[in-house]
Amino acid sequence: MQTPIVLDGKALAKSIEQELAARVQRIKEKTGTVPMLATIIVGNDPASATYVRMKCNACKRIGMQPLKIEMPEDSTTDDVIRQIQALNENPDVHGILLQHPVPRHIDEMACFNSIDIAKDVDGVNTATFGRMAMKMDSFKSATPLGIMTLLKHYKIPVEGREAVVIGRSPILGKPVAMMLLNENATVTICHSKTENLPDVVRRADIVVAAVGKPRFVKAEWVKEGCVLVDAGYNPGNIGDIDLENAIAKCSAYTPVPGGVGPMTISSLIRQTVESAEKRFGIAAE
Repeated sequence: MQTPIVLDGKALAKSIEQELAARVQRIKEKTGTVPMLATIIVGNDPASATYVRMKCNACKRIGMQPLKIEMPEDSTTDDVIRQIQALNENPDVHGILLQHPVPRHIDEMACFNSIDIAKDVDGVNTATFGRMAMKMDSFKSATPLGIMTLLKHYKIPVEGREAVVIGRSPILGKPVAMMLLNENATVTICHSKTENLPDVVRRADIVVAAVGKPRFVKAEWVKEGCVLVDAGYNPGNIGDIDLENAIAKCSAYTPVPGGVGPMTISSLIRQTVESAEKRFGIAAE
């Protein structure tokens, strides 16, 4: 069997940033405006703080303006929604991100649904999801979009292939399943109630693991020549797939780290640039 293709998200994201920097410069020259991504972080979760810092740094690398809004742990759902509504009304803000997860007492979905779909660059509003699922013009959930961008860039066939998505979260499992379906894959979504999970996974030409459990998908579950997309990230730089043992069986895989993660941020930044272009009627070249 040939050496598997490494779906290098870090390298692709760097290449995309060069293109986005040129688009940001064009927006600035035509309008005098710098695209802005507003990120709301509620509470003091260290992992969330790290992710927000990475997103702000990515904005700066391409010449975009990041706006970080820190809210206390005891903020209410109404407090967060009021902040989002203020950003909806701010013409200088082109993208809005509510860092996930929020404290348990906050109604996260109500907050997501208060984001103007014209600024929903993380693709979390249910209206955004519905438009995406129906193949209408819309932004898309950032991590699934990053996955699909990787597959397209590395010319991984999707049409007619059997894809198994493990995980059904509203911001990853469900939207990536819909995107694969829209590209004519035959899609099975697995979850905690799925029976005979290893047998289901063994059918897959493409496996997307998004369960948040280290090395959950075993090497013996995957068939020869499959494509492994590991969307998990656990302490110790460990994904949701036992890649160490499964790599020998696959035809392509995303490394952890350096696979899906950089593409998530890339997608978020790209959609913020697209939002600004739409706002000013600037066609992407």
